[in-house]
Amino acid sequence: MIDVDRQISQVRRQQGRRTLEAGEARVQTISQVYDTDIEDLWDVVTNPERISRWFLPVEGELKEGGKYQLTGNAGGTVTRCDRPSGYSATWEFAGQVSWIEVRLTPEGDSTRFELEHVAHVADEWWDQFGPGATGVGWDGGLYGLANYLADPAAAPDPAKMQTWHETPEGQSFYRQSSDAWVEASIADGADPAAAKAAGERTYAFYTGQEV
Repeated sequence: MIDVDRQISQVRRQQGRRTLEAGEARVQTISQVYDTDIEDLWDVVTNPERISRWFLPVEGELKEGGKYQLTGNAGGTVTRCDRPSGYSATWEFAGQVSWIEVRLTPEGDSTRFELEHVAHVADEWWDQFGPGATGVGWDGGLYGLANYLADPAAAPDPAKMQTWHETPEGQSFYRQSSDAWVEASIADGADPAAAKAAGERTYAFYTGQEV
């Protein structure tokens, strides 16, 4: 697997806000440059067989207007498809609807993958976990993508994935990712002490520990 320290340092994270008709929404943006061309990266993030090798198994019609469902996670509708530049979709989970946009941009011989997640988040949930609640999960997705592109022939081991959070490597990943989202939250204007406390609760959640 790719070194955790290196992976964390390769990712850009930003927390912001946007006013929608239904009120203020939280906006998370996460991105990383991958050593492949835009056509290949487009296939990696839209081909169901390849998606299952770095993220989660997915079913449905991955085309504009199509419905999709990730195993054990979110589903929704693909609302825009602009090959190879990106796509947009609803992200529907636990009775809540939010929105994602994926953007692919060439950078030399490589390609930047950027994901934006826009969501209305209840204040009590935000105060408890901050952006790390979903941000750490997206960090995990980008790490999976990096590992897949580094060795496309490697088959993911579900058993190891379920217990990875218990390993020193997994705990280091979740520690650093949680801390990075704390920094993004503070940069967005959050109180540093409150942001750090939320980061501790996020880290405990992902590693199965008690605060």
